[in-house]
Amino acid sequence: MMLLVLLSLIGSLGTVVGVPPNQVKWCVKSAAELRKCVDLTNVAPGFSCVERTGTLECITAIKAGEADAITLDGGDVYTAGLINYNLQPILAEDYGVGSETCYYAIAVAKKGTGFGLKDLRGKRSCHTGLGKSAGWNIPIGTLLAMDAILWGGVEEKPLEEAVSEFFSASCVPGATRTSNLCRQCSGDCSRSHSEPYYGYSGALQCLIDGAGDVAFINHLTIPVAERSKYELLCKDGTRQPIENYMNCHLAKVPAHAVVTRKDDQLAELIRTSLTAVKGFNLFSSSNYAPNKDLMFKDSAEALVKVPQNTDAFLYLGAEYTSIIHSLRREQSPAASTAIRWCAVGQAETNKCDTWSINSVGDDGTMIECLSAPTVEDCLKKILRKEADAMTVDGGEVYTAGKCGLVPAMVEQYDAAKCGQSDASASSYYAVAVVKTTSGLTWNKLKGKRSCHTGVGRTAGWNIPMGEIYQTTKNCNFSTYFPSGCAPGSDPASSFCRNCAGSGKSVGDEDKCQANSAEQYYGYAGAFRCLVEDAGDVAFIRHTTVPENTGGNGPDWAQGLSRGDFSLVCPSQPDATVSIDNYESCNLALVPAHAVVTRPEKHTDVVRVLMNQQARFGCSSTGDFKMFSSTSGKNLLFHDSTRCLQQITAGQTYQQFLGSGYMNAMSSLRQCNDNTPALEKSCTFHSCQQKN
Repeated sequence: MMLLVLLSLIGSLGTVVGVPPNQVKWCVKSAAELRKCVDLTNVAPGFSCVERTGTLECITAIKAGEADAITLDGGDVYTAGLINYNLQPILAEDYGVGSETCYYAIAVAKKGTGFGLKDLRGKRSCHTGLGKSAGWNIPIGTLLAMDAILWGGVEEKPLEEAVSEFFSASCVPGATRTSNLCRQCSGDCSRSHSEPYYGYSGALQCLIDGAGDVAFINHLTIPVAERSKYELLCKDGTRQPIENYMNCHLAKVPAHAVVTRKDDQLAELIRTSLTAVKGFNLFSSSNYAPNKDLMFKDSAEALVKVPQNTDAFLYLGAEYTSIIHSLRREQSPAASTAIRWCAVGQAETNKCDTWSINSVGDDGTMIECLSAPTVEDCLKKILRKEADAMTVDGGEVYTAGKCGLVPAMVEQYDAAKCGQSDASASSYYAVAVVKTTSGLTWNKLKGKRSCHTGVGRTAGWNIPMGEIYQTTKNCNFSTYFPSGCAPGSDPASSFCRNCAGSGKSVGDEDKCQANSAEQYYGYAGAFRCLVEDAGDVAFIRHTTVPENTGGNGPDWAQGLSRGDFSLVCPSQPDATVSIDNYESCNLALVPAHAVVTRPEKHTDVVRVLMNQQARFGCSSTGDFKMFSSTSGKNLLFHDSTRCLQQITAGQTYQQFLGSGYMNAMSSLRQCNDNTPALEKSCTFHSCQQKN
């Protein structure tokens, strides 16, 4: 009896028991997928198969370690990325020229049926599945945005109920089986291949069979030979031929992705195992007809590696994620008048907390504070709507812009221009500083040690390294500067070797971190690196030396005079120049630091910051001042800021940075290692590159 129970238990676990640790356990959701998976294992023993009843069950199995991977559409990638599952996309399906790692969500009807997208009330609909991108999230989100479907949110009624009242009957695999949304299905209405109308080919078959009047699918679903029988329903109410999907679609959305647990070794095993498959077409289901899109979409041509550390949110992008949120439309908390500021590191957090306490007024707290260890982490919080704003330098404005954020206000360093509505935006010079006694010139810098404000920052990295790349065409900058300190670099890099960290003698986890805990971070930090002989040249801004000499600056700067330091520059490659002659000897004139936010928060951020600088700006007589740092330098804002100036709503990051800076960045981005991980994630898909 015990033996029978044990055998039954082993059988219930599928192929999980006894799987070698170097095998990839692929999760399948139907008997047809299981057949394809088993055929794969016959030619690729690096795989084994785990069968579950549906997508959520597979996600749960992967989270629990009972399975390792599955390919999901965007809506399911979102679910898999939620905190209770915490899975991540590692490979994206590539659909070839014209779509790459994206596809078009379209609405299709039979030719000659006459109605448009705005006339769908009372029609019968065919969907790929509940919660899927092209079949549910995009079309229902579009109809809600058009006010075609009227829905007040989950407090009023479930979304499924509102949709079932809009369409006369539907097939939405995964919906409540007793509802109107399952009436047109020909099987069990499950989100699996046991429902004949499930998936792209299933939704099309639903339309072909006359079970629906409109099908929500993707642009690759209809075979070329059959396209003349159908037409696209466009958002403007017109119809167009299927071939015109690039001009007539509901949305362009991220491709299906292979997801797994957040485990770098497992991710690499999955990638290498899939790459090593020979003699088996992963992207064909022809041997398992009438089933299609088994394990992968049949229209896929390849799998493309997703940039490292790309989570589900970054993979899908802010626009698609906001669509999913709109479909949930849960009761929102009372609107807050505060903006949530993101501070980098402990010193900035301390200042922000003081600001928050002082910001309390008749309308409550105007500033709420969140913190993150790096600028990239703060930008992620703003993208996810966990925070609203922060101040960043030009290079970080570039990355933020690539991710869809916009500049809202800019620091102004000239007090005479504060209050002038037509005043030109502030700027500063990026300069290279050496000790006067060193005898160094621009032409003698190769082989020396370098001090940088931080990787990806304007004066400290983008401008000088862009200049060096133009000369050397070599992306390995360690061959030019064999050691130095560039906070934010790989800890094993030579650009972390000379960093000071927080000053701890052992176990200093702050060494080379891109925040104020690293003593050589930022303008003053890079200058300190030079002063303390950790480097031979410092790449900073033209005001940094005067701010830290002649009795100015912190303890480490006492006793320094500006004559102790000189400028070197490409325009005078064999000379040294006085610190005061930065206008004739510099690397570039670059834009001032700017406050960035999401486009829809631009007005609120400007309103609150105008109020705050009126209370705590340079004319403030109180203890707290926005543009002064008492326990560090340049915390939250640059200390030389005299006011913040509004940037007109709608101005792009390209317009703010200017063509010269954009050209320098484009040049530097030819070196892949100089592209921040966040920027790689934001620009991975062609459908996400709107800027």
